[in-house]
Amino acid sequence: MTGFAARDGTAGPAAWHWELRSVNSRGLDVRLRLPPGFEGLEPRIRAAITQHLARGSIAVNLSAKRSDGGAEIRLNEAALRQVLLALERLKGMIEVAPPRAEALLGIKGVLELIEPEETTEQVSARGEAMLSDLERALVELVAVRTAEGGRLEQIVLDQLAVIERLTQRIAALPARSIEAVRARLKEQVGRLLESNVNFDEARLYQEAAMLAARADVEEELQRISSHVAAARELLAGDAPAGRRLDFLAQELNREANTLCSKASDEETTRAGLDLKAVIDQMREQVQNIE
Repeated sequence: MTGFAARDGTAGPAAWHWELRSVNSRGLDVRLRLPPGFEGLEPRIRAAITQHLARGSIAVNLSAKRSDGGAEIRLNEAALRQVLLALERLKGMIEVAPPRAEALLGIKGVLELIEPEETTEQVSARGEAMLSDLERALVELVAVRTAEGGRLEQIVLDQLAVIERLTQRIAALPARSIEAVRARLKEQVGRLLESNVNFDEARLYQEAAMLAARADVEEELQRISSHVAAARELLAGDAPAGRRLDFLAQELNREANTLCSKASDEETTRAGLDLKAVIDQMREQVQNIE
């Protein structure tokens, strides 16, 4: 399921920005992008994500920076002395003008920006504040995904209703009546007898039984109805249902294939193909459901 959430935070001179993006995936795939020095947060970030999400490809990006407050500019005297010694040696080779102070200070390494050192308590407090903001961002992401899930739920429920109507239509087709089945069997048995005048009577009963079994799609219709009921129960529950809905969609497709292969009249074949089309659409949708 898709979604986006972001959260900013500060603690002392530190500031950070969380970005969370979610796209569809069969399982839970978490990709983290953390700045140097924050790798220690990774286990807790992953743990927080798994508490909120069970499915989807989740990209988590953390950016962090420090303000200049509290930083101290220091003169690196050792570096400056090395620069001055180099100038003295250069004077022995060529004529050199006296160096200007601002030029010397502009040489890399002569001036250093010294960040104040953080205590263990400060580092820990900052980490907790960052993780707290991550938690808020995850709650926001879940809310976005839940809203999308509500829309997808209605789509799948509508598709299940269509599957149910098609199943009922097939069950009520005149071609499934005892008289229609008997007529088809009589016709097919007649062809068997015409093809071989010495046809064995036992074999005749066996072939007739096979034809009758092939013409009967009652079991397939019952299983489809059972899968539809199970899918509705999953959608009505609070637990993650995406994978189980995916399995049910596969089972529905298998039953529809069997039904189409058994169809011996045009109406059943047409309704079976309509059934397969709706189930395929449903299979696409349930890939997006957690």
